Order: sequence, then C-alpha cells, then structure tokens
Amino acid sequence: MTKPKKQPFFITTAISYPNGLPHIGHAYEIIATDVIARFKRLDGYEVKFLTGTDDHGQKMFRTARDKGMTAQALADEITPHFRTMAEQFNCTHDDFIRTSEPRHHKAVDALWRRMADAGDIYKDSYKGWYAVQDECFYSESELTENEQGDKIAPTGASVEWVAEESYFFRLSAYQDKLLALYDAQPEFICPRARRNEIISFIKGEGLKDLSISRTSFNWGVAVPNDPSHIVYVWVDALANYLTALGYPDNMGAWWPAQLHVIGKDITRFHAVYWPAFLMSAGLAVPKQIFAHGFLTMHGQKMSKSTGNVMNALDMVETYGADVLRYFFMRHVPFGNDGNFDHATIIKRVNADLANDLGNLAQRSLSMIAKNCDGIVPQAEPLTQADESMLAQADGLYDAISHSMAKLEIHTYLTQLSELVAATNRYFDKEQPWVLQKTDPVRMGVVLYVTAEIVRQLAIAIQPVVPNGAAQLLEHLAVPPHQRNFSQLGKAGRLASGINLPTPSPVFTRLTE
Repeated sequence: MTKPKKQPFFITTAISYPNGLPHIGHAYEIIATDVIARFKRLDGYEVKFLTGTDDHGQKMFRTARDKGMTAQALADEITPHFRTMAEQFNCTHDDFIRTSEPRHHKAVDALWRRMADAGDIYKDSYKGWYAVQDECFYSESELTENEQGDKIAPTGASVEWVAEESYFFRLSAYQDKLLALYDAQPEFICPRARRNEIISFIKGEGLKDLSISRTSFNWGVAVPNDPSHIVYVWVDALANYLTALGYPDNMGAWWPAQLHVIGKDITRFHAVYWPAFLMSAGLAVPKQIFAHGFLTMHGQKMSKSTGNVMNALDMVETYGADVLRYFFMRHVPFGNDGNFDHATIIKRVNADLANDLGNLAQRSLSMIAKNCDGIVPQAEPLTQADESMLAQADGLYDAISHSMAKLEIHTYLTQLSELVAATNRYFDKEQPWVLQKTDPVRMGVVLYVTAEIVRQLAIAIQPVVPNGAAQLLEHLAVPPHQRNFSQLGKAGRLASGINLPTPSPVFTRLTE
C-alpha cells in the first residue's frame, strides 16, 4: 500500500445560475465531483473542493426583472436551495462561492487588468447573435432556423441581434497556442469526444476575437476604469476558480486546478476561453477539464418547457442520498448521457446494495454475532480458496485506483460489485451454517475471510455511499483513523478477537 501523498488537489464543479431551483442535473454534477474529491482524500491527497453559484449575467437580470425583483434579491432567494442540495447529498465541498461577493469582484478586476496589460483587450463595437439562455455569442454559420423561421443556437436557445460598444479579447491570437496545448496534453479535455469537438470547432470556424463586455444592463462586475461597461458573464464566472484560492494574492500550491468538472454544454467556455484568458494573464492552465453528459428521463432530456424537470431536493427526500449517489455513479458511465426512471433506480439499487453487498454483510456478521459471541474469529488455518479470496480483495486498491485515474467511476463500482459477487459465491459454497455443526473452526475462518472482505469493500465504497459505508465500518468496529485507503489490503487486516456490535441491515430494499 502506498503512503499518503499529501499532494494538493483542487477540484471544482461549474457554478450554477440561481435563476431556478436546483434539479437533478445540478445534483449529478456535484455528486460526481464529490465522489472524486472523497476518493482523493482517502487516497492521501490534500483536497480543496469548490462549488457555488453564478449570480451575474443577463439571464439572471431578465429573470429577476420578469419577477419584479432585483437580480441580487433573486440570487439571495434561490442560492440557499443550492447550498441545501449540496448538504442533502452529503457533499464535502470546502467552499461555496457566489460571484456577487466582494472577494470575487476583486479577482475579476485583477484578471481583467492582467489581460489588458498583456495587450489583449481593446474597445470596438459588437454586432452579432447572442443567446441569453446560453450567455453565449454565436456565429451565423452555427445557427439554424426553427419551424417559425426564427434563428436558434445549436443548443436550441433563441438568439437576438446585438449591436453595442464592447471591449474585445484577442482570442484569435491564442488559436495556435490552444491547439498546441491540446496536442501536448491529450487529457486536457475529456472525454475524447469533447476534445475532438473543440478541435473541430477551432479548425473549422477559426477563433474570432471575443466580445467581453456589455452595456445594455448593469448587473455584474464593472469593467476597470469604465463602469459604463459590465464584464461579460463568462469572464466573470470562470474567474471564480481563482477567487476561491485568494487571487490576486497568494494562491499557495493549489493552482493550477487539477480538475474542472463541467457539463458538456459549457465545454467551449472552459476549454477555449478559459485557458486563453489564463495564458493572457500569465497564469497556468488547469490540468484537466472533464465534461459530463446529460441526464434524461424516460429517454427525454429534462427541461422546464416539457415539464419533466426533477427537483433535486424532492428526489433525495424520496430515495435518500446514498441511493441516488450510487445509482447515478453506477448506472451512468461518466462522460456519457444517462437515462433513468423510477423502476431502473429500484432495480439497480436493490440488486447491488440490498441483495448483494448488504446481504453479504448481514449474513456474515449475524453469524459472528450468533455463533462466535460477536467476537471476530481466528483467521487460520487458511485454505487455497480463502487465500484466493483475500488476494482478490487485496488487489482492490490497484484496480479501483486505475479506474479512477481515468475518471471511470462506473468501472470502479463495477469492480466492487464483482468482488461482492465473488465473495457471495465463496460464502454460499463454503456453507458456514453447515460448518457450524460439523467444523466450527472452519466456520470461523470462513466468517473471518468474509468479514475482512466486507471491511475492504466498505472502505472502498465510502466515496459513493458515505452513510452506508460508515455504518458497515461501525459494525466491524473499524475506528475512523483506519478507514482510508492506506488500510486496504493486508495493512489494515481485521483483528481476530475483537468484539463487534450487534449488526443491523444497512441497505434495505426499496419498494416499487
């Protein structure tokens, strides 16, 4: 087992617009990011995990106006729901940032000045198509027409013609540098499909200078030395990753970020604009940007217009945090789109958690309680079958670490499920309930081996089902300081002779 690494690992979600209540898509992103953050902590990294809300932008301004309130009031009303969502899903973020905070205004101001000092900002006039829903500028070639003949963005959002004075960022000057970055760091944009899309976009369209200020509304960060202009929301929003580290003051060893977890619809902003801004400001680019897919329900993309948006807080109240964390991480290959419905959630969670892992733990620990007076039995003598099972469990760390290094969360959970299934087969074949009468010593060894494997499984599954894993480890009398990944394998073997508390079912079956 490797020693604790104590290396800084800065990981972020995208920040959400608080113009509506959080839905399950918001929850999916922060769950996945939390799983990665928890995994890294257990693996000995010093982790800083950031999430938050993007209070600014024309979308927020218009939503608030339509409600007859200020944008600040709207953000103040909705943002607490995003905080609650993160808490209800047991997310372990270290900071929750809001772009309306003074610390963020300071960082945006500093970033703008650095880009201006580099000669990359100039004033001109902007004429073109803008989608308020996406907060994105689109070229004519990217637009299509709907049945009514209206021009629409690639996302389906409506666009409007904008003509106003604007500051521009010399994005065109960074085309070759960005392509060189993607070539030198193939894992900079993941998954590969998103990387290919960005490269095709740049080579096909060519990068044009980017309008980075607006004058048609006043909700946001004022442009330094020109308060008649508001900083474009994506310059503003992306700077949040720096704000949380104390920029423009000392950011310590946390920058560059190791990982930005985002939705695939905002890949362009993070993979094109963001590294270009950072290069201009003389700052290092992040190590990796991972764009996850969308969740669909009954095969349909969730949207307010179709009325099938699933409120995240309602869902966690219905199913529980562990259930949803496990289902979405196991069911949806990270980076792909994923479809779900009630029946699929029930089937997956009952099979994997209640029937397999939960049943394995309850059967073995109940037998220890009943037949061994609740005392962990002796681990000897071991047969070849015992040693084979323990060896499979001892190889768990290497297997799951390899999967998580590639952010294949579903593969990591599949590996755990395979060990659970193998251990259940071992338990059924050895029949300790028969051995209790014919060979109590042998029964004790089988129960020890099974309990030890449950211990390793409980440690390994903590990032995904923290509540259930903690209960399993309590049943095994594993103290908190012995629950990290350094205790996987032989290093943390369950000690014979210790007393275990009376077990109770951890993962109960969900009803249809």
